[in-house]
Amino acid sequence: MLGSLRFRLPALFLVGIVVSGVIAAAIALALFQSYAHKQLLVKLRREANGLTELYQKQAIAANDTGKHTLRFAPPQLERATGDKIFYVGADAFPGSGPTGLRQLPQDAVDWRSGKTRTFEFRPPGFKRTYLAVLQPLRLAPGSAPFGALVVATPKTEIASGLRRLLERLGLALIGGILAAAVLGWYLSRRITRPVLALSAATDEISRGHYDVDVPEVRGGGEIGHLAQRFREMAARLGDAEQQERNFLMSVSHELRTPLTAIRGHVDALREGIAADPAVRAASLDMIASETTRLERLVGDVLDLAKLEAHRFTLLSEEVDMTRLCEQAYAAFGEEARRRDIDYEKRFDASPTIVTDGDRVLQIISNLLSNAFRWTPNGGKVELELGASNGRVSVAVDDNGPGVPAAERERIFRPFWSRDDSGTGLGLAIAHELAAALGGRIELESEPGEGSRFELVLPAARRE
Repeated sequence: MLGSLRFRLPALFLVGIVVSGVIAAAIALALFQSYAHKQLLVKLRREANGLTELYQKQAIAANDTGKHTLRFAPPQLERATGDKIFYVGADAFPGSGPTGLRQLPQDAVDWRSGKTRTFEFRPPGFKRTYLAVLQPLRLAPGSAPFGALVVATPKTEIASGLRRLLERLGLALIGGILAAAVLGWYLSRRITRPVLALSAATDEISRGHYDVDVPEVRGGGEIGHLAQRFREMAARLGDAEQQERNFLMSVSHELRTPLTAIRGHVDALREGIAADPAVRAASLDMIASETTRLERLVGDVLDLAKLEAHRFTLLSEEVDMTRLCEQAYAAFGEEARRRDIDYEKRFDASPTIVTDGDRVLQIISNLLSNAFRWTPNGGKVELELGASNGRVSVAVDDNGPGVPAAERERIFRPFWSRDDSGTGLGLAIAHELAAALGGRIELESEPGEGSRFELVLPAARRE
C-alpha cells in the first residue's frame, strides 16, 4: 500500500504543499520581522523628536529663568504609548525637583557625540531588552548637547506580532493541507485508475494475451497518449506473434518440401532404383535445384536479420541499369511463357548509377517474383525503367487482385503474407534494401485493378 502510486502521489503532493507552506511562512515571518522592526523605529523616532522638541523648549526656559517650568508628565506618556522614556546627561533644571524622567547613568549610552542613534540595550534594573532611539538635547542649535532623551520599547513587541502572524499562518497552512489532501486524493484516483488498468493489461500481455482491453482515458494528456500507444503496442505484439506463427508454419513448409524431395531422390540413388544414367542425372539436377531453393530461403532470413541489425555491407560501383533490368527481366521469361502471361518491358532511359548492383538486382527480382505470384495465368506483367531529376525509377506493374488500403503498410513487414503462404520475406527485404541504398519503394494499387511497385534510387548512393 505504502509503495503504490495511489499512496505516493498524494503523499508527495502533500509534502510539496507542506514544504512550500513552510518556506512561504519563513519568508513571510522574515519580511514581517523586518517590516515591524522598521515601523517600530519610525514610531520611536517620531516620539523622540516630539518629546525632544518639547523638552528643549522647556529646558531653555528653565535655564533662562532659573525656575522649573516642565509641563509634561512622562509617566502618563509612557502609559499612553507603552514606551519607556529615559534621560541621560546634565541637570537642565537647576534648583528644581524631580522631572519624572527615568535617569540613566552618564556612561550607560553614548550621548555626548550629539548624533541620533538607534540601538538595543537593557536599562539598569530592567529584565527585558529594549529597542531604543536616542535623541540629543541642545540649548541652542549647533551647540554641544547637555543630555539626551531615550525612547525605548521592549523587543517583545515584535515577538508578539510575529506570534500572532505565526498563528494565522499555521491556520492557513492546516487549511491548505486539508484542501490539498482532498485534491490530491481526487487527482491520484483520476490519474492512477488508467495507470492501474495499464498495469493490469501489462500483466495480461506478459502472459501472452495480446487482445487486452485498454480503457479510454478522458481528457487525453500524457496518460491518454500512453494508453493509445499501449493499445497500438498490444496490437503490434499480437500481429508480431501471428507473423511469427505464420513464419514458423511457412518456413517449416518451405523447408519440408525441398527436404522431402531431396530425401526421396537420395534414397532412390542409394538403393539403386535410379540405375539409368538419365534418371540419375535428373535426380541429381532435382537435388541441386532443391538445394538452391533451401539456400535462397536461408539467405533471405539471414539478409533480413543483417538489415534489421544494421550490419549489412553494401558495395559502391557503377551499375548499368539497362543491363541489370534486362537480366532481371530474362529470369522470369520462362515462367511467363509457361503461364501464358503477357510479359513486357519498357525502358525509357539508359542510366548508369553508383550503387550496389547485386542488391538492386535482388530488389527488382523480388518485385517481379511478387508480381508473378499474384498475376493469374493469362495476365499481364510489365517492367519499366526511367530516369529524371537525378533519380532512377524501376517499376513493376501487374493486373493481379491489387492491395487493399488496410494492407499497404503490412505487406512490407517480414513474415506477413496475405494468403498465409510463402515466407513473406520478399517485399520486406526489398523494402529494407531500398532504404539501405538511399531509396524507397512506392506502391500504387486499386483492388481488382492490379498494383504498381516502383523502386526509386538516387543516381549516386549516399554513404
